[in-house]
Amino acid sequence: MVIRSIAVLGAGVMGAQIAAHFANAGVRVVLLDVTSEAAAAGLQRCKTLKPDPFFTAETTTLITTGSFDDDLTAIRTADWIMEAIVERIDAKRDLLARVDAVRRPGSVVSSNTSGIPIGLLAEGRSDDFRSHWLGTHFFNPPRYLHLLEVIPTAETDAAVVALVRNFADFHLGKGVVIAKDTPNFIGNHLALFGVMRMLEKVASGEFTIEEVDAITGPAIGRPKSATFRTLDLAGVDILGHVVRNLHERLDNDAARETFVLPAFVERMLERGLVGEKAGNGFYKRVKTAGESEIQTLDPATLEYRPRRPARFPSLDAAQSIGDVGERVRTLYQGKDRVGQFLRDTLGPTLLYAAQVTPEIAESAEDVDRVMRWGFGWDLGPFELIQAIGLQAPPGAPTIVRAPADQTRIVKKNAGASLVDMGDGVLRVDFHSKMNAIGADTIQMLQAGVQEASRHFAALVVGTEAQNFTAGANLMLVLLEAQEENWDDLDVMVRAFQQATLGLRYADVPVIVAPAGLALGGGCEIAIHGDRIEAAAETYMGLVEAGVGLIPAGGGTKEMTLRAADATPAGGDLLPAIQRAFESIGFAKVSTSAPQARQLGYIRNTDAITMNRDRLLADAKARALQRVADVYQPPVRRTAIRVGGDTVLAPLKLGIHLAWRAGRISDHDALIGRKLATIMAGGALPHQAIVSEQQLLDLEREAFLSLLGERKTQERIQYTLKTGKPLRN
Repeated sequence: MVIRSIAVLGAGVMGAQIAAHFANAGVRVVLLDVTSEAAAAGLQRCKTLKPDPFFTAETTTLITTGSFDDDLTAIRTADWIMEAIVERIDAKRDLLARVDAVRRPGSVVSSNTSGIPIGLLAEGRSDDFRSHWLGTHFFNPPRYLHLLEVIPTAETDAAVVALVRNFADFHLGKGVVIAKDTPNFIGNHLALFGVMRMLEKVASGEFTIEEVDAITGPAIGRPKSATFRTLDLAGVDILGHVVRNLHERLDNDAARETFVLPAFVERMLERGLVGEKAGNGFYKRVKTAGESEIQTLDPATLEYRPRRPARFPSLDAAQSIGDVGERVRTLYQGKDRVGQFLRDTLGPTLLYAAQVTPEIAESAEDVDRVMRWGFGWDLGPFELIQAIGLQAPPGAPTIVRAPADQTRIVKKNAGASLVDMGDGVLRVDFHSKMNAIGADTIQMLQAGVQEASRHFAALVVGTEAQNFTAGANLMLVLLEAQEENWDDLDVMVRAFQQATLGLRYADVPVIVAPAGLALGGGCEIAIHGDRIEAAAETYMGLVEAGVGLIPAGGGTKEMTLRAADATPAGGDLLPAIQRAFESIGFAKVSTSAPQARQLGYIRNTDAITMNRDRLLADAKARALQRVADVYQPPVRRTAIRVGGDTVLAPLKLGIHLAWRAGRISDHDALIGRKLATIMAGGALPHQAIVSEQQLLDLEREAFLSLLGERKTQERIQYTLKTGKPLRN
């Protein structure tokens, strides 16, 4: 049993995005709806969504559209058929009856639903249908949210569950949890219990919407959108639907009564105040005098008022507590309003989760995974019970801890560590703030290469942190420039260049495993490895031009070298150089690893891991494979073909025309000319051969000269202050 093609029935917001993510995984997709026009329109809407459901624009070519009436026979060739239409039992059952009459025996069939009984939907279907039938609850947006709840029935073949689980894990990159066929499964059931307790606090007037969001965001290890901004994004109408479903379908009368919407939320639904898609919900964005302002709903009047800052001294004090478990425990035990709020809302939610887990999930660990993967909690309910020190109800499951990690710290400093991964593989692990690259990081990269060459078979550069690295420590660079410590800066840049070259020419294979942000120096580290094993969600780019600089850790050199290698002998270097020049000059950042491949940062010999949780294991396996292939380090590059004036003149002309048209500033043009000079191999009258070191010298000189410019320093200051680029 394999999955090579899928039919998605229903081209609404969820169906079309699910189709998009299967296409991201390289799977052929047939997307059907009531009419072929509706299916095509659904796909077209999907292309306009932000964040983008597709890895690249070309991914859409794997999807074909059609209608239920004319094209349902197309599902005969599908290995997996997924129904994703409106959340109505009658409509789903009618469509599934038609599917049963057409599908090929042995094909997997599932319903993407957030809570409709899976067993009920399959009643009356054929034996083969029921044995290949299950529920699949993707969370929105499907590309970005890690969780997938898989809901088998008593009749589902265990091999089908294993097939779906493994495919979703390895090919779709999902964290899969098996849920029992109970109302709203695991995630929505538990999340909504907590939301109901918070709504009660707002309805009573004890807390404002802003106060609840201040408490229930990052302070307790939850996303910045906290409670009410999240509800606006998901849709208040969806909240109403899920709460009513739980109230109607739960067996326990006491539990049922905990799922009743407050009167003010019912009035919101009557008036259409359903959140972001309607333009108003618990919050509303208004424009006054050309300024945009976010206003807050008054639950008593359903009118909007200016936002009121929530002031809780205990939240301010807790910011200094780095460990989230300790922070939540401190806030929970507080004698102020924050502590009382958490004891009245979080406490009952955790105890309810412990009480119902045996009915809805296979284990306490699965419940924690659902809330982390699907709702962005730093700690799941059972982890929080332990952190706070609550007494779980009798009969509640407990967390079974996995065996201790056998990895061993070989060497460590403030910026990075060397970690023994086992099986002869060493890893460089970054752990500074945002994994910014400083002298400590460079030192550990160099030490990693030396240690691996002496005592290990291979080296991996990668981290379990959310982001690989956001690049160089700009504050340090700026301070050195303002002090005019040019010799120190020159030494710093040379050291970084030697560190990246060290990765390229190490005696052992070096696998770099970027994920999340891999910007500037992070991208330079990645492109100098023997191979890249990138997480699918990798946002990679040489972004130095945005702060008035050029890549000088070998990035400009490497992109020039790659352009030369991509050009046939005797061919015109300009087209390949032009593409690389634009990637660097416009500070292009990939929106996925496949797009990083299009931009030239990831090569065809590099690989992509869909499931971030498997990235380091895949990188280690790749490293061992390179060892098994009898790895030989590459020969240092002493003969690189460059274009000289045949490349420099047209690049400079393009820069001048862009400046004349007002598309770039004077300083942009200066940066562009320096970048063009490097990528032409210097101010040479014609094509020539240069060494790798000559290109490194050119980029280092350009970097230092730009760093001495007042406008570059202004750009760096502005970016450090705002996180945004400055056009000056």
